[in-house]
Amino acid sequence: MGGGPSGLYFAVLAAIRSGGRDEIVVHERNPAGRTHGFAVTFGEDLLDEAFRYDPAGGPALRDAARLWSAQEIRVADHPAAHVGGKYGYSIARVELLDVLARRAQQLGVRIEYGTTAGRDEVDADVIVAADGIASSVREARAEHFGTTIDEGANRYVWLGAESDSDTFVWDFQRTDAGWVWIHLYPSSNGLSTCIVECEPETWAGLGLDGAPPADTVRLVESVFGRTLAGRRIVEPPGGLGEQPWLRFKEVRNRTWRDGEVVLAGDAAHTTHFGIGSGTVLAMQDSMALADALYGPGRGGGATGGAATGGGARVDVVDLNDPDGRGAALAAYDARRRAQVTPVQDMARRNMHWFEQAGRQLDRVEDPVDFAWSLADRRGDLGRIHYQLHRATQIPALRQVRRGLTTARRVRRAARRAATGRPEGDGA
Repeated sequence: MGGGPSGLYFAVLAAIRSGGRDEIVVHERNPAGRTHGFAVTFGEDLLDEAFRYDPAGGPALRDAARLWSAQEIRVADHPAAHVGGKYGYSIARVELLDVLARRAQQLGVRIEYGTTAGRDEVDADVIVAADGIASSVREARAEHFGTTIDEGANRYVWLGAESDSDTFVWDFQRTDAGWVWIHLYPSSNGLSTCIVECEPETWAGLGLDGAPPADTVRLVESVFGRTLAGRRIVEPPGGLGEQPWLRFKEVRNRTWRDGEVVLAGDAAHTTHFGIGSGTVLAMQDSMALADALYGPGRGGGATGGAATGGGARVDVVDLNDPDGRGAALAAYDARRRAQVTPVQDMARRNMHWFEQAGRQLDRVEDPVDFAWSLADRRGDLGRIHYQLHRATQIPALRQVRRGLTTARRVRRAARRAATGRPEGDGA
């Protein structure tokens, strides 16, 4: 249920692991090619796993993605500060879904677009509820799943920008009503994703609580004119709607399993957009579920070990055996939840940092120290990282560090290409 990254990727892996024996159907409520948002981000770990879990399909994900290789933090009129050693990949969400859908169909998966189906309307051994943050499958049994949805305080809106830079930019600007900032990062289709965020008092003070959506676009183009450099802000597919400003919703569930139904992706968990891990976690859910149901495949040494918590693996399951199937789904539930919970806790710390950013911004004297606070907002960096951060502000040292990072990235890509090559493809 759901043709997003988690649903489509599980369909791909199930088709590979079952060798075509199982009938796999994806129900997606939207027409083909329609999705929300702009780009999603991921790192090397997901690419490594994608190459191992699907050697024939992994390269298509890398080919469709865009590399960004630098981060800048801008605060008002201060000189830009730099975050060294950081890079990642971005891909337009519509392109990611196209890559996964084409691979699934190549493997014999049936994708039914423009359809919705309830739990009682399908006859299946396993139902994967990957139908998003507002999952109808989950909501129908919210009490059983123990669903909690907590909202953040800040307001944010997803936009795009006609920008083709390879730099990930954070820009914090003060207005008469308070601070507003953007997360601006490149996509794979010539546009950049532009997430605009501010504290609720600022949002109300700017009159955005009752303003027409067009005012949001004009505000962003005006406040962030230096960073945008005349480039146009783009509304999301389908327009901004009457209430474009949102509050982040953190979804957690006490259990991810109800009989033959399991949750995956945003239906099971959400993480604040400030750490950019939603798509990665969703696809790793799919890897873990494939390992639980079919046993570890080619990728078992990667996410397979993590997904099972490093413990004993579930043997290949006869999906016609209710007991074996139930044990596999229970193992996925317990082990994957245990993995995701610390990430959600880290993402919540990140969210709270942004909710208190205005206090720091009012006192900024050294933008480099503020950039360090931003880089360490999850609380997972040490003193040596701070020293490297200070050194990165020196152009020559920043260039050296970027060169070393590039060399490591190239070596990792070479190893990935070698280990991910399908059997029989030669040396």
